[in-house]
Amino acid sequence: MTTLRIALQKKGRLHDDSMALLKEAGIKFNIGSGKLVASSPNFPIEVLFLRDDDIPQTVADKVADLGIVGENELFEKGFELTVAKPLGFSKCRLSLAIPKGFDYPGISFFNGKKVATSYPGIIKKYFKEKGIQGDIHEIAGSVEIAPGIGLADAIFDIVSSGSTLVANQLKEVEVVMQSEAVLVATPNLSPEKQALLDQLIFRINAVKAANSNKYILLNAPNNKVADIVKILPGMKSPTVLPLANGEWSSIHSVIQEGKFWEIIGQLKANGAEGILIIPIEKMIL
Repeated sequence: MTTLRIALQKKGRLHDDSMALLKEAGIKFNIGSGKLVASSPNFPIEVLFLRDDDIPQTVADKVADLGIVGENELFEKGFELTVAKPLGFSKCRLSLAIPKGFDYPGISFFNGKKVATSYPGIIKKYFKEKGIQGDIHEIAGSVEIAPGIGLADAIFDIVSSGSTLVANQLKEVEVVMQSEAVLVATPNLSPEKQALLDQLIFRINAVKAANSNKYILLNAPNNKVADIVKILPGMKSPTVLPLANGEWSSIHSVIQEGKFWEIIGQLKANGAEGILIIPIEKMIL
């Protein structure tokens, strides 16, 4: 039987988010303590647990068919892989930062400056595009301490909340790229493996759609139904059902979580009552 092999980070936030996504997609794994390979009893897939920076090469070498990795690692390694699906989690940015007390006149600041980073490929390409002659020092881990100990004038590193920069008396001055987790695939999968990948993406799409939408139920007087239906987007059109009280109806629909408060205010203003918001477990579009 054809089986997909997917490479995942063996520990950390990306690991946790990746495993949670697969679990929500209904895929279980038989994982023992310290195991580096695990199989699924209910979907033809097995997982390899690796360092995140080893995942692009593992997929490029076809040791694994798929991988979940940050775009930052994908771009740094430079392998020609297919981005099968952006996943929307593990979001961060890669930025240039300098000591807090330094004036920053613009990108020309970095001409002749020593820049410490774990992502030399990305920053070298960026500097080349901007015509900057910087001195790139590749270091592994704890990049943010480099200016403080005199190793570099600036850093190029991952930024999430920015708290690490603040703790090290640094300020972010240039955002070079945005990054999120992506599902990557080796090019030219066999038809059988491509069919399994399509099934996996179908499940992921259902999970992502459910997470970004909510099911809404409300009661409304019949003379306000037409106005409320205009407010609710629905998947195609809201469902309207009569209540035992003949002057009222129940309206069911789906709303995007990001528009929740805006829409709720409009519904209340148009006479809606008894509004219920319910999480959606899966959503097939």
